[in-house]
Amino acid sequence: MSEGRFHGQVVLVTGSSMGIGEATARHFAREGATVIVNSARSVDEGRAVAADIGGHYVQANVADADGPQTLIDAALANCGRLDVLVNNAGTTRLIPHHDLESPTLDVWREIFEVNVFATWAMSVAAIAHLKQTHGSIVNVSSVAGLRQTGSSIPYAASKAALNHVTTLLAKVVGPEVRVNAVAPGLIDTPWTEEWDVVRGFVQQIAPLKRTGEPDDVADLILALAGSPYVTGQVVAVDGGLTLSV
Repeated sequence: MSEGRFHGQVVLVTGSSMGIGEATARHFAREGATVIVNSARSVDEGRAVAADIGGHYVQANVADADGPQTLIDAALANCGRLDVLVNNAGTTRLIPHHDLESPTLDVWREIFEVNVFATWAMSVAAIAHLKQTHGSIVNVSSVAGLRQTGSSIPYAASKAALNHVTTLLAKVVGPEVRVNAVAPGLIDTPWTEEWDVVRGFVQQIAPLKRTGEPDDVADLILALAGSPYVTGQVVAVDGGLTLSV
């Protein structure tokens, strides 16, 4: 593996068998990091990514009670340290905002369990080890947490909560650990491959006139993970979409 700006570091990326998570894992590996690849269900895909980048694969559901600790323990057992945690695992439901009946409390709980509670649990489990390496956390949020948009109201609310958690956590874990978040707009992933109407809308109104690619988000995640004087920031990566909606 070639040396790079993360040479010798260990990076754990949750939900990294495809999409933004996979791109992030591959970018860190190209920059010299040893990467822990994770998924809850897509085991074959996750193992393939890990094998391709010379990393380690760990199956675990971050929303399970023992999922976060399982992942942290695996990182330490395989690599002996942890330098960067990327909380990428997330979930949503596609529900029009005007539909107030479909997002039941069970739907709210399901989305918050993954997007907020699991991210918190992962971060708490990792903090002591990140303090030892003066590491960082990067959370994957969404422009839905910054503007009144998104795939559903519960999803948007979960990402707004995640943004606030990011800034609150950054205030109390420095100076040893930095915490930041990226807020992607519409990114072309398996999640969004059928969102043609939304894609057309974004391509029309966003200043950069295109939707994003997973590599666009991965670039920013690595920049935040490698920026020693940046913490408590939520940075949109959306082609300027938040300027227009």
